Amino acid sequence: MKLTRAVEPWVLEPLERFVLEAGARLTLVMTPSGQVLAQHGFTRAVDVMAAAALGAGIVASTAEIARMMDESTFHALNHQGRRHGIFLGACDTGRGRLLVLVVYAAESSSVGLVQLFFEELAVALAAAAPAPAEQPPVLAADFERDLNESLATLFRP
Repeated sequence: MKLTRAVEPWVLEPLERFVLEAGARLTLVMTPSGQVLAQHGFTRAVDVMAAAALGAGIVASTAEIARMMDESTFHALNHQGRRHGIFLGACDTGRGRLLVLVVYAAESSSVGLVQLFFEELAVALAAAAPAPAEQPPVLAADFERDLNESLATLFRP
């Protein structure tokens, strides 16, 4: 079973390279609203949806905290546990701002490696993103149908 899947084909190659280089266990590439463009390592759609919603919520809440502190937006954050770390970063592309949620194992990777290869991923995503005229609106009128089709694509055997 292939662990990396993408709804948007232009995300697949940069994501696969990032996962290999950074040693990521789980990864999501999504819009700030939580719409998933690609995933790696997840086996259940419900886990993808929960992680995307939580990641988008974390970014929204930290953006609000930054606004309240009269600070520019935060571009990345990391939480380090004993066995795993979670990295959440944002990058700008022709598609708009994207979020990348990464779970990595503390024994086989580090926040430094993830940050280093995230910078390369951000450049690769910006280069691969379709021109603005080629992209559909982020939240189309048939969002629920599109979401279900996207999840089916991400979890097709």
